[in-house]
Amino acid sequence: MAQVLLIEDDPAIRGALIRGLTERGHAVDSAAAALPGLESAVTNRPDLVVLDLGLPDLDGTTVLRMLRGVSAVPVIVATARDDESEIVAVLDAGADDYLVKPFSAAQLDARIRAVLRRTGDAVADPAVVVGGLRVDPRAREASLDGVALDLTPREFSLLHYLAARSGQVVSKRELLTEVWQLPYGGADKTVDVHLSWLRRKLGETAQEPRYLHAVRGVGVRISAPQG
Repeated sequence: MAQVLLIEDDPAIRGALIRGLTERGHAVDSAAAALPGLESAVTNRPDLVVLDLGLPDLDGTTVLRMLRGVSAVPVIVATARDDESEIVAVLDAGADDYLVKPFSAAQLDARIRAVLRRTGDAVADPAVVVGGLRVDPRAREASLDGVALDLTPREFSLLHYLAARSGQVVSKRELLTEVWQLPYGGADKTVDVHLSWLRRKLGETAQEPRYLHAVRGVGVRISAPQG
């Protein structure tokens, strides 16, 4: 079914959910605190995270925001707090669903399957590949010829947007709207500067492009090197 990461500090609840989810075909990793859970989420790339809010080292809402800064992995929040404002807050922070304790493994399994249906096939590789360039939007990681690229969040978003449209010419106005979220326009120079930084990290220049090709008066296109 799915690779699930359970971040829950109560050993009894953790054990019961691990058994129940495993019986239903899921592979389950677990962590008893926030920081080990975050490390596991980044390192092991689960298909879905079940996150308790009442953790001993960090509040779960803080963990959720930190996780959202580095990953788009679906998150179901498990909480004993049934206050409406609290639930709204975790959904606004990036949770895909929530369950109020106590709940059964069967209920959690149903929610996991529903969330994964909404977010797409959990086992499919979402990475975009263009020549030797690989861009993984779920992990927010990119590599060139097997070597990891050290990109800022904006550089990653720009590279992913272009790579997902490989072979297409994308205008700077479209990039400002979709990547910078500036629907009413912005400075084209902003795009030019970020493209320059991105080219440097890809080991190329505007004069000798390999992946990023400027189309004068139109925009930019990403494509695999020829030959």
